[in-house]
Amino acid sequence: MRRLKALISYDGTNFSGYQVQPNARTIQCEVEAVLQKMHKGEVIRIHASGRTDAGVHAVGQVIHFDSPLVIDEKAWKKALNALLPDDIRILDISYVSSDFHARFSAVKKEYRYRVLKTADHDVFRRNYVFHMSHPLNIEAVQKALAFLEGTHDFSAFCAANTEVIDKIRTIYKAEIVEDKDELVFRFIGSGFLYNMVRILVGTLLEVGQGKRKPEEMKAVIESKSRAEAGKTAPGQGLVLWKVFYE
Repeated sequence: MRRLKALISYDGTNFSGYQVQPNARTIQCEVEAVLQKMHKGEVIRIHASGRTDAGVHAVGQVIHFDSPLVIDEKAWKKALNALLPDDIRILDISYVSSDFHARFSAVKKEYRYRVLKTADHDVFRRNYVFHMSHPLNIEAVQKALAFLEGTHDFSAFCAANTEVIDKIRTIYKAEIVEDKDELVFRFIGSGFLYNMVRILVGTLLEVGQGKRKPEEMKAVIESKSRAEAGKTAPGQGLVLWKVFYE
């Protein structure tokens, strides 16, 4: 058995998320079904750097799996992409050491969230941005973002139904940039809790709308209460951009 690491991208629009779910189309199900076909019925489990929710996309998701097949790396990529649906692509695949783990070997992750700031919604981008016609105070949002950088207990920005106990994470960079008619939130951190980025964005948008002051972000963090943070932004604007390894 040899371990393979694969860089994959997917359009999450028509998926119920990454993880296997009964009677639902998921990234994991689609990839494992292809691997099972290649291995003549043998079940091959894949492991990802992290799970993404329904509607969430990935440019740089990373998975690993073990296989007894002896295939050239280029042939692996060609074979997988030939069998996978059009909304999942293998960008790169290589053999790695047996101690590599897509999740536990990761040291940082980058997520991006896109907000369309036009008066009218763009029907062609509806699955990839969150439309907000309300004007936003970008300077206030930038001030609020500064409170997020560093190591904190992000319990207030985690979905209440999570089973994770340790909610301390480090955010190395939190910023917002303008890209033509879109705003792009960019977060790089040691790891992210369930729905964390979407709750952060939802809260920051409330700051931009004048519903909260930038300084309130500090109090929200210190509260460790989900009830003190803002709404969860919709999934379609979120992209797992990159996973960093040593």
